Order: sequence, then structure tokens, then C-alpha cells
Amino acid sequence: MLSFDEVLKNLTAKKRTSSLLMGNGFSMSYDKDIFSYNALFNFIASKDDALINKLFGAIKTKNFELVMQQLDTTISLLNAFDADDDLKKQIVNAAEHLKKGLLDSIQQLHPEHVFKMAEEKSAICAKFLSFFLATGGHIFSTNYDLLLYWVLMRQAVPDAIDGFGRELLNAQELALGKQEAEWSGLVWGPNTDKQNVHYLHGALHIFDSGKDILKEQYDSAGYILENIKTRLNDGIYPVFVTAGNGDEKLNHIMHNRYLTHCYEELSKVDGSVVTFGFNFGPYDEHIIEALNKAAHAQSKKPPKLWSIYIGVYSQADADHIESIRHKFHCKVQIFDAKTANVWCEN
Repeated sequence: MLSFDEVLKNLTAKKRTSSLLMGNGFSMSYDKDIFSYNALFNFIASKDDALINKLFGAIKTKNFELVMQQLDTTISLLNAFDADDDLKKQIVNAAEHLKKGLLDSIQQLHPEHVFKMAEEKSAICAKFLSFFLATGGHIFSTNYDLLLYWVLMRQAVPDAIDGFGRELLNAQELALGKQEAEWSGLVWGPNTDKQNVHYLHGALHIFDSGKDILKEQYDSAGYILENIKTRLNDGIYPVFVTAGNGDEKLNHIMHNRYLTHCYEELSKVDGSVVTFGFNFGPYDEHIIEALNKAAHAQSKKPPKLWSIYIGVYSQADADHIESIRHKFHCKVQIFDAKTANVWCEN
């Protein structure tokens, strides 16, 4: 099995654009007591929410995605058999309640603000991320939390562009010299042509107002998590994909223009992709589909995906990747994710 240093040497020798695809293992490697599914389950269980406890008890799992998949399947079956509308409404409400519980738990478990993250950890992670951006590559994350955003912001990682910016609101009045410049909050759009940081399943700090995609930020009112909490208390929820299976996730993605853009960027990724903390589980078929679209580019010139280096933590993980190797339409290599040193030096 390759080490991460060997992966970097291979990519550097080929002078190839290299992108990063991250899953929950990125956050778990920062703090597994906060970001593992078991930690989230245990936290929600401690809230003694009768409906959520009933759902997990009935399906006998701690896996949120599996519960969501079962609920989605149940709704589809009820629709197919023209079941009672009240029953369907109960299931839909249960699914929404679970999403809210998951979102609230992530927000409450989260480190309070960016400065709670150790400077050393943040700097080491920035170095890890910078390699990919320096090659002209992209960073793709399926995580909902703020860790990636915080590292990029705190360390001012060069060339990291998430597509958000401010728009001039009174250009005509300014041109006539009648007013001082007035700028919008952070909206998605001004920098999409240069965007190289993509939250494939949304994130805590990204909201859809119906008109604009907004990014929550620090301001004089308080830290970003405080501002997010204010929105949650007002019943405004982030862009957040929690559907159970890959088809349902893709359907959700294609109904949001921000998510669609991010997914399309993955579908035309160039060079090589390195994964960290992403296990290509049974609910990730839409991600494999996007990568295969990139691999099927008609030209032998960029953009075209040539290879993927998949990080694994155990022999069981490696065996799983071997069992699905045939699903990938590009060269697949496996490396030891424990050698990547994302948050700390060996």
C-alpha cells in the first residue's frame, strides 16, 4: 500500500493537476468524539427525543443515512400504493424532524469558533490543502461542518475560492456621485468562474434564500455559529443534503443551483483525484458517477480524470475498495490514509 508521501511524489513527477475529495474521515481525524456518526447519535440520544429514538430503535442502527434511506423508501412505497395522506405526512414529518435533529446536533457539538482550533493543527491542515490548490486542482467536501472553511479562512490559504463575494447594490447612484458604495452580504455568484472549493452536500454556513445562495459570516453581532443558530431558531436551514441513497442525494443536488454547480465541477475534474476520509459506501454512487463522467471525457487533453488515489484506514477498507474497483472508469490506487498527517505531524 502506498504512503501519502509516495502519492505526492507520483503526482508531482507527473506534473498533473490534483484535486482532493474529502468525506467525514477528514472531520473525524480532527476529533472523532465530535464528528463520528456514533458521537452524533449518542448526542441526539441524550436529548431523549421520543420520535428520533423511535426511528433508530425501529431500524436498529446508529447510521443516519440508513434511517433516511428507509424513510425515503417508505415514502416511495406509500406513494406507489396510494396510501393514506395522513400516514405519508407523518413519515415526511419524521424525516424532516430527523434532518433538523442532525443539523442541530452538528451545530451544538461543533467547536465554538475558529480560534478554538489549535493554531498548529490549523497550519498543518492548510499545508495539506494547499498542495492541491497549488497544482490548479479543486477541493471537494461532502462534510456539513465548518472545519474546512475555518482552516481556509484562518490560514488565508492562497488561491482558495469558494465562489462567494459581494455585489455592488447601488452602481447607478454611485456613478452619479449621489451615494457611497453599498455592498451586499456574501452571495454565491461573483466568483463562480474561479471557484475551486466545493461543498458537494452543502454546509452549515451556506443558505438558500430562494433568491440568492448566501454565506454566513462573522460580524459585529457574534461568531459565525451564533449567527447560524439565530437562523436555525428562525426556521431557516442551511443547504444540506441528507437523503438516504445516491439517487435521492443526486435528486436533491439537481434541485439546487449551488449544489448542481459543485457536482458538475466534480463531473469534469481534471488530472488525478486524491480522497481522504471518503469510503465510497453504498450511498455514494452519485459521486462515483460524477468521477466516471470526468474519466469519460472524449479528448485525451484536459479536462479528463486519469487516476484516483483512495485513502483507507484499515485492511477492511482496502478490501471494500478492491470489491468495487470495477465501478471506477479510471486507474485506482490505494494509499494508507493514516500517513497523510492532515492535522498533526508524525
